[in-house]
Amino acid sequence: MMKTNLLTFLKRFQSLLALGLMILVLSLTTDKFLTTDNTLNILRQICANLCLSLGMTIIILSGGIDLSVGAVLALAGAVAAGLLKNGFAVPGTEIFVEVTCSGAILAGLFVGIILGGFNGVVITHFQLPPFVATLGMLSIARGLTMLWTGGFPITRLGDSFDYMGTGRLVGVPLPVLISGALVILLLILMQRTRFGRNVYAVGGNERAATLSGLNVNRIKFLVYLLGGALAGVAGLLVTARLDSATPNAGLGYELDSIAAVVIGGTSLSGGRGTIIGTVLGCLIIGVLNNGLVLLEVSPFWQQVIKGLVILIAVAVDKMGTKRA
Repeated sequence: MMKTNLLTFLKRFQSLLALGLMILVLSLTTDKFLTTDNTLNILRQICANLCLSLGMTIIILSGGIDLSVGAVLALAGAVAAGLLKNGFAVPGTEIFVEVTCSGAILAGLFVGIILGGFNGVVITHFQLPPFVATLGMLSIARGLTMLWTGGFPITRLGDSFDYMGTGRLVGVPLPVLISGALVILLLILMQRTRFGRNVYAVGGNERAATLSGLNVNRIKFLVYLLGGALAGVAGLLVTARLDSATPNAGLGYELDSIAAVVIGGTSLSGGRGTIIGTVLGCLIIGVLNNGLVLLEVSPFWQQVIKGLVILIAVAVDKMGTKRA
């Protein structure tokens, strides 16, 4: 009985225990880790991945996957930067429109929403597997980013836009406040609303959800729409922080977001997981990356270590699923 209780406790708090252990080890091995500046630096660095991972969590909870979030991030940031820097000409007229900072931000969000909605339509109405549909979108969005930028970065976006990625409010980096607000909103959405309960129901057993009268296609469409919107937010934060929209922005970010979701305890089979778990997963990846850099570990070994962490997290998830 005691062994069962211990296993249940470890399963429930595995992410928190892993994060605490990492912080303890890094605090003992380097005096540069546990400082205010480094803590804020870690939080700032995980903001983009946190936005992507929040959307990925809801998608995986519904039983899906999205491999296109990194490419959507790049296109949303590039469109916002390009419109802000260059404006646009209305086709067939001599009218030229200059775009304000707020207009560029809305345009970036709009791009994320449109691409996420496109994923949702392809998956729900054409019945394509999410893996295939979003893999296609990855290629489409990456190609559109290259076409939009011409293969060159768009830089010098202005202090007003950059403030979103580099500014501070009451001493806290603005990206941290933005991503924190999103965490709170999604916690409420997933735990206190009918939509959140429906997402868990669809991911847990899609056939049962259909038989109970839920509009499964509508729920899936909204899930991918929300995922695209959050990828747009991530693209804006990355572009503002770097003061540059690069064609290769977000390369490999989809893997980091999936890793954060899985490490946070969300099941890849859907229907089980939490937003708080994903936040812990992002923190674990952020602390791991930061600690390895401070310890001067080779970048090649960093990739190996991150891969092992992901494999261990998936193995633990599978063992927990079998017990259930």
